[in-house]
Parts: sequence; C-alpha cells; structure tokens
Amino acid sequence: MKCHNKVVFLTSPEQVTIVAGGVIAGLLLLVLIGIMGYCLWKKLCVAPAYEELNGTPSPAGGQEKQPSQSAVIQPNRTQGIPFVIPPSFHGRDWITLTNGEKIQDESDPYIAPEFLPRSSFHSLGGAYVIGTINPELYKFPEDKSETDFPEGCLGRLWFTVGYEQEAERLLVGLIKARRLQTPSLSETCSPLVKLYLLPDERRFLQSKTKRKTANPQFDENFIFQVSSRTINQRVLKFSVFHVDKQRKHHLLGQVLFPLKDEMLTSDGRPIVWRDLEAESLEPPSEFGDIQFSLSYNDYLGRLTVVVLRAKGLKFQDDRNVVSVFVKVSLMNHNKFVKCKKTSAVLGSPNPVYNETFSFKADPGELDTASLSLTVLQNTEGDKSHQLGRVVVGPFMYTRGKELEHWNEMINKPKELVKRWHALSGST
Repeated sequence: MKCHNKVVFLTSPEQVTIVAGGVIAGLLLLVLIGIMGYCLWKKLCVAPAYEELNGTPSPAGGQEKQPSQSAVIQPNRTQGIPFVIPPSFHGRDWITLTNGEKIQDESDPYIAPEFLPRSSFHSLGGAYVIGTINPELYKFPEDKSETDFPEGCLGRLWFTVGYEQEAERLLVGLIKARRLQTPSLSETCSPLVKLYLLPDERRFLQSKTKRKTANPQFDENFIFQVSSRTINQRVLKFSVFHVDKQRKHHLLGQVLFPLKDEMLTSDGRPIVWRDLEAESLEPPSEFGDIQFSLSYNDYLGRLTVVVLRAKGLKFQDDRNVVSVFVKVSLMNHNKFVKCKKTSAVLGSPNPVYNETFSFKADPGELDTASLSLTVLQNTEGDKSHQLGRVVVGPFMYTRGKELEHWNEMINKPKELVKRWHALSGST
C-alpha cells in the first residue's frame, strides 16, 4: 500500500505537464487558423482598386471589351490615386549588351502604342539602359593648349600668379614652355626665363637653364615684394632666352602680363598660358610708339579696339610724372562721337594696358569714321599733357600704315589685327 501511494505522488507532475502542453498547442493552432482565415478573407473579399487605361487596344473582331470586375473601384473604399496597369506585349526579342544589360530589339514587329513614352534606349546607336551612367556626360573639356598653335608661333608659356595681401608678396609659378623656336635650326634649344616686374627692368629673377629641349618643364616658384598700393600698376614680364654653347643669351620671345585685380583676387592660383611675342628691334619714334588691335563685326555693327602697350614715350618733366593713359576717340566726319580711356599706368616710358573697348558703328559709316588714339601724361594738380597721337581710318583721313591697318581690319571681319604705330606730336 505504501508503494502504491508513492507511484501516485510521482506521476502527478507529469500529468500537469501534459495538460499544459496540450493547452498551449491548442492555442497556437487557433492563432494559426485565425491568421490563415484573415488572409483568405482579405484576398477573396476585398477587390483591388485598379483602373484600365483609356484607349487600350480593343480585342480582335472589333467588339468592345467589357470592363472586368477587377477594374471597377469599390464604392466602400476611399478613391485615391489610380494605379494604372500598362498593357503587356509578348513575343519581343531581347538583345544583351556588353555590360550585361538587355534592351528590346528594334526590329521587333510589335509597335508600342502612341500614348506610351518612347525611351531613349530604344535606339541602338546610343543604347544606355535606365539606371546606367553615360560617360559622355562626365567628360572634361579637352585641353587643346598644347596642341593648337597658331601659324608662326614663337612658343607658348604656362605660369601661375597670386598675391598675398598681408605679406605684400607676389607669387609667380613658372610651369613650362612648349614649341620654342631656336635662332638656328642646326642648334638644339637650351632655354631659360628671366622675370621682370615692370617698370623696373634693372632687377630680375631667373630660372634654371634646361638643356637641349624645346619643351622645357620648369616647375619653379618666384617671389616679388611689391606694395598693395602699386600692384595694379605693375606688369609681369617673362623673357625667354636660348643659351648657346658660348653661354650667350639669345632672346626667343617675351610675355607681358598686366597685374589686374580680378586675376590677383581669384580663388587659388589658376594656370595661365600666353604665346611668346617678338620684341620689336626697331628704335622708338621721336614721340614714341603705340601698339593696338582693331576688329570689326559687320553683323553686330561693332568696332573693337584693344590697346596693348606703348614704348619710348617722352615725358614732359620726369620729376612731375604721375601716370600715363590712352584716350580712344571715335570720330565721324571729323566730329566727336564717343570717347573712352584706359586705366592710368604709373609713369613708365613703356606702359602696358591690354584693355578692350567697343564702339557702335554701322557698316555704312566705315568710309567716314576714324579712330584717334592719344597718349596723355597725368601731372600734379589733375592736369594732363599730350605725349603723342595717331589716327587710323579710311583714305579720307589717313595714308600709309594707318590706312593699311584700317583696310586690313575691314577685309578680315571678326579677326583682331595687331600693329605698331608711330605717335605724332601734339597739334
């Protein structure tokens, strides 16, 4: 009897466990049945709010297709933005591109309806699938500065210019030169560059000599100490020389770069290139010489004058020199039409301007119009003194080089024609 009581005591927890497990299993089964029933009810009882496109192709036989029940919006649901199912087209061939993407074959007999937008990738000539990158859109403009050289070019120079306002230092980076021409074809070019800060031509900085190359790579930096009050009056001059076997220097060309505010205050130090110009070996005229370019655009009726520089100016009194500027006047029948002035350059006998002016002039006025360029010296007391003058125009007013310059401008429309002219005395 004691043994039987002991067995009953041991089996009671097992029965409780069995009962609890059955209850839990039953609850899980009920939850699963409920979820399945809800999903089935939602799938069968709730109709989707789809709307067919208007103008979809009608079935064969010309009979009008009856709208299916799935295309009717249920009245008991809030009407939102309709979801449109585009018609599907079967039997289209697909072509695999080199990048693994696929596009539809252009020769497929099925034609998309007119109301469907035509994607750009339907053309195999520019086949780019939506989502891919067209590398043509991200190409940088090609730098042609090392390939496009004008006829008769003496060479080209690359450099950078920057100015530190607080330290009052002009920073010049000499980068490279290309296509340098030696005086003798039998001798290989060995160039060096001298840097001047005009109007001071006595002091200069010099690069290293690059042996036996017409395309030297310099990569040198130079520093000029110059006041911020006079920096805009200065001109940076690069003189490129060839050093022969006897170590004599032969000038190949020069670059004149006026120091302007917009260049010195720009972010960073952009790379600038300029073509070399030959230095005029002719002695200056009695009153000096001026170099400028002329261009005429017959379509716009615009006359353009670029005042480049002057040389050999004879000042009235060196002790009172303040600055020199050029006044450009447009005349018609010897009557004043319009006048423009360059900025004043600190009193130098060889000032550099590089300033452009435009005047309105109809093609019919070119036979009676003329340009007068007058070099003036500012003196103390806001007074000015004329140093020289030159007039260019048609046969009515000019002869010689001035007439040739004017006619060449007319014969070469939209092209800058550059020439030197001797200044005449004040009249």
